[in-house]
This record gives sequence, C-alpha cells and structure tokens, in this order.
Amino acid sequence: MAEKIVQTAGRDALGEFAPAFAHFNDDVLFGENWNDQEIDVKTRCIITVVAIMSSGITDRPLVYHLQNAKAHGVTQKEIASILTHVAFYVGWPKAWNVFNLAKEVWETGEMDLDCADPEMRAHAKQMVFPIGAPNDAFAQYFVGQSYLAPLSTEQVGVFNVTFEPGCRNNWHIHHADKGGGQILVCVAGNGFYQEWGKEAIALKPGDVVNIPEGVKHWHGAAADSWFSHLAIEVPGENGHAEWLEPVSDEDYAAL
Repeated sequence: MAEKIVQTAGRDALGEFAPAFAHFNDDVLFGENWNDQEIDVKTRCIITVVAIMSSGITDRPLVYHLQNAKAHGVTQKEIASILTHVAFYVGWPKAWNVFNLAKEVWETGEMDLDCADPEMRAHAKQMVFPIGAPNDAFAQYFVGQSYLAPLSTEQVGVFNVTFEPGCRNNWHIHHADKGGGQILVCVAGNGFYQEWGKEAIALKPGDVVNIPEGVKHWHGAAADSWFSHLAIEVPGENGHAEWLEPVSDEDYAAL
C-alpha cells in the first residue's frame, strides 16, 4: 500500500474565504483522486505536469508539480525527454518557459530549498536523485541537518537520505517479527556506517550495506563531506525502528 497523500494547501490558503473549494482541493482532488491506486504516483505526477504545461500555466502551480515529480523519482533526463516530446504538441514557447522552471528544480533541488551553500549545490548535481525536503519529522533522531526524498512508497519503501557534513543519525535498531532490516545504497559523497561493538566503515558512492534486523547501528556523513544514500526498507512483519542514544561528539570525532 502506497503512503497516503495528504494535502492542506486549500485550507491553508482559502479555508475561511472559500471553504467549499478548499474541501474539493484537499479532500477530493488530492485526498481521493491522488490516492487512487490504479495509477502509480510517479506516472500521475508526469501526467499532471503535461496537463498544466498544455494549458499554458507556468507559475507556482507548475513549480509545485515539477518538485513533486522530482520527489517521486522523475530524473532530469526523463523530464527533459518528456518536455521535448510535449513541445511538439503544445508549442515551443510553452516548452521554453517550462524548461526554465524544470532546470531550476532539477539543478538546485526543490526551488524553496535553501541551496545557497555552493557545496550543497555541487552535491545535488552529483546524483540523479533529489535531495528532497528538510527531514523535520525525524530531526529529533539526528545530530545536524538531514534531508529526505521519497522515491518509492509502493511495494518496497525507497528513500534518498542526505546528510550535511557532520550529520549522523542516532544509534537505532530495525525490529521485525519476521524479515525486516534495511539496505543502504550510497549514491554521493562520503560517510560512515557502524554497528555496535565494531569499527566504523567508511562509505563512498557505489557501496552497499546490508543491515540485519535487530542490529544496533548508525550511519551518516563524514565531517568534511555531504553524503547521500538510498535507504531501502526490507519487508518484514510488524517492522519498526527503535531510536536510541545519539552518537557522541567524542566518538564521532575519533573517526
């Protein structure tokens, strides 16, 4: 089952002024239509971008849906091919306008994301996956700033997790009654992985880490490098993560 899409933009902007429209936007368009499982979310994002482009809208609504497409796995090469194909049907001027928006989204990450740091911008360009949004929901389990981009929420969960230099998550354990665990696929930058009672392992792009169920561990960036890995959830029964103590500054500095 895919992660349920929840939208509040209608009520946030028009809840008092136009409550009926806010209801249709948040509860029907997104709450029902976008959660229809007959079309996967990535495909739905592409269809929406094409539809809005065809209508000639090239402002914030389209930017949002370009960001959404990137967050759900549409790569820079894919969006370039999609827009080129559609240009033959809807017109060259529209294509130019949309390409300028898409270029910003795919080169800098989400346009609302603070990418003023040139090292962060350089890191984003090293990979086809988006950096995503600040990982605020799990901020209490991290030292430093991390970012999260969901790539797949169907069948197997796949998320691109990005750590600023020095950022790492707390010690934690993946539990499950049967199966479970996690796989890390390193895609950009340099980082570390460590299991309780063992030496830390340096990670670089292309490295793969298999994390069994029940093993206490942590992972994160090197002190002088941004770092991104795909976190792949291994299916299991009653799976959940147990978050424990932070990795101390002293232990981290010793690496």
